[in-house]
Amino acid sequence: MKRWIMVLPLAVFLLVAVFLYRGLYLDPSELPSAMIGKPFPAFSLPTVEGDRTLTRDDLLGKPALVNVWATWCPSCKVEHPVLNKLAEQGVVIYGVNYKDENAAAIKWLTEFHNPYQIGIRDEHGTLGLDLGVYGAPETFIIDAKGIIRHKFVGVVDQTVWREQLAPLYQGLLDEAGQ
Repeated sequence: MKRWIMVLPLAVFLLVAVFLYRGLYLDPSELPSAMIGKPFPAFSLPTVEGDRTLTRDDLLGKPALVNVWATWCPSCKVEHPVLNKLAEQGVVIYGVNYKDENAAAIKWLTEFHNPYQIGIRDEHGTLGLDLGVYGAPETFIIDAKGIIRHKFVGVVDQTVWREQLAPLYQGLLDEAGQ
């Protein structure tokens, strides 16, 4: 009986070690999303510029990236130049300024340029909550009908764009005949 008691802590330790070791090889950018294949959530929020109220209908009509960002997010600053280049190339990008002070967002977009065709102000994080956002940056790809087709968690850099997101986006453009 004493042998079993001595072996039990070792067995528990090995079991925990196996689970932790497996976690080393998981990709944190591939967090599951219950929103894939579902319509972009309904919302009614002001623009970052504050000139009008936006709804889900404003996002319909063309495939787009929906980028969740914030000025308090250091990773967002890293990906912002890439988003500017994509916008210059004609990629449709909508921005969701997430849990941020609007004055800081306006200053950021003035200083670092604005890649977003539409800028949604989500100061209280309600839209982010409905999207299942864990934090910023997160990027969703929606089709022309507003159906969420993909979610990417983390910085969109040139490699991520070229290898993962561009083929999906191009496929949606082709599907929409654009």
